[in-house]
Amino acid sequence: MKAIILARVSDKKQDSNEAQVVRVSDYVKYKGLTVWKTFEIEESSTKGDRERFQEVIKIIEDSKETIALVVDTVDRLQRSFRESVQLDELRRAGKIEIHFYRENLVIHRDSNSSDILRWDMAVMFAKSYVLQLSDNVKRKQKHMLANGELIGKPPIGYESIYDEAGKRTDVVFDLKNAHIIKKMFELYATGNYSNLTVRDQTFKDGLKSSVGKPLSLSMVDHILNNTFYYGQMVSKGKPYPHKYQPLITKELFDKCQRIRKGWKKKPFAYASKPFILRGLVRCGKCGCSMSPDLKKGKYTYYSCSNGRKDICSTKVYVPEKSLLEPIYEVLEQFKNIPQARIDKLIAGLKQSSEAKNLYHKNTINTLQSEYNSVQTRIDRLMDLLIEGSITKTDYDKKLKEFKDKQYDINIQLDEHTKADESYYITASTVFNLAKDAFDLFESSEVPEKRAILNYILSNYTVNEKTPCITMRSPFKELLSLSTQPTMLPLLDKFRTLNWTSIKAELQFSGVLNLVV
Repeated sequence: MKAIILARVSDKKQDSNEAQVVRVSDYVKYKGLTVWKTFEIEESSTKGDRERFQEVIKIIEDSKETIALVVDTVDRLQRSFRESVQLDELRRAGKIEIHFYRENLVIHRDSNSSDILRWDMAVMFAKSYVLQLSDNVKRKQKHMLANGELIGKPPIGYESIYDEAGKRTDVVFDLKNAHIIKKMFELYATGNYSNLTVRDQTFKDGLKSSVGKPLSLSMVDHILNNTFYYGQMVSKGKPYPHKYQPLITKELFDKCQRIRKGWKKKPFAYASKPFILRGLVRCGKCGCSMSPDLKKGKYTYYSCSNGRKDICSTKVYVPEKSLLEPIYEVLEQFKNIPQARIDKLIAGLKQSSEAKNLYHKNTINTLQSEYNSVQTRIDRLMDLLIEGSITKTDYDKKLKEFKDKQYDINIQLDEHTKADESYYITASTVFNLAKDAFDLFESSEVPEKRAILNYILSNYTVNEKTPCITMRSPFKELLSLSTQPTMLPLLDKFRTLNWTSIKAELQFSGVLNLVV
């Protein structure tokens, strides 16, 4: 009979999985069973679903023959009657027989009532043990909170100090990140930074996630709302002062909370509300911003802010839904561009950029030779002066001439060295971003939606109720990709774009972080 060995440990003081496996393996050999699979599980039975346990159950259910499930003891397998029900169903169906090594107990389809009762009693004791552990943990946590000690991991910007026994003795500033977290609060408190922009700024300063990427926007919000930084922990909704050094003042924290709630945001009365197009749409008649407003508490409308009442005397309310429709149409056009055409365009740009890079490289070599040649002449000039072949006046005149020549060469060298002809890489990123923009926009929260529109849109005006969208380069040029019959005119158009500027705008926009 095939056997599955299951070893499980949830406490450092408990027996290791390795020791359990050795004991159970000897037992399997003694019983004449064949080891088929071995599961070594390290998890707490009190935390969530036991995914590995369910994996074992699934394997047994799918097996066409009876499987022997072998464990060291009952509490290594189960600590709840819910699990007993699953195992008992498999037992009754003849899919499994369970071997408990230490209890010297085997449960199978034909087990008598006495063995079943022993099994139930062992589960009951295991359950009692779990409850006891839970009570002990609760008492310990209550004591720690009363003493101002942190339960769990410290927030980013702090780190734990442990003694030789592995016991936490203190929580101190993380010297790598603490000053950046403090800066995050200070930037946000100015009211000039959103979650997105403060995230991007602190990422530039070196604040990264555990995998080296920018923090998620939800993580930024969590940090800005975490009272631990000014000296207060929260457990189950109840505040407790902690004994560790605060990173910021409560005044700074409170100021950030007022900003988060939009109490002092101007000029928009509803700045704290999730308006996608706030600040992005302008009146086509007077050029003033279109301000958002809520009707019946849930319907968003935009109207001219009437900065020039001499031009706009009557308010016209346009539903946000109507303003989003042409945006979705454009994003859908990007989505429907054939990937083959994008790939072909990128390949053409790459070929062109490689040719330009070769040109720059050859030009740099030529200019370097010219510079060295002039330097040789300067060295020779000094020799002539020492020999007395030329006067000091002639020397100064020729030296200035040669130095001016070197200055001009250096300017050219700098231009060719700094020339970024790898624009096809930026183009590839932008093109594929545009193709995914529809899905990205659909799946994003309002701040991310706004970042996407800020980057893609150059201008959005509304004349009465008629919207007019102007796209930024290269997006406006990209729209013709699906309709342009030949690729050559498009290649020429994209080659002449200012890719240095496009790259800078892409990096500044924060949109790249949405797809990372």
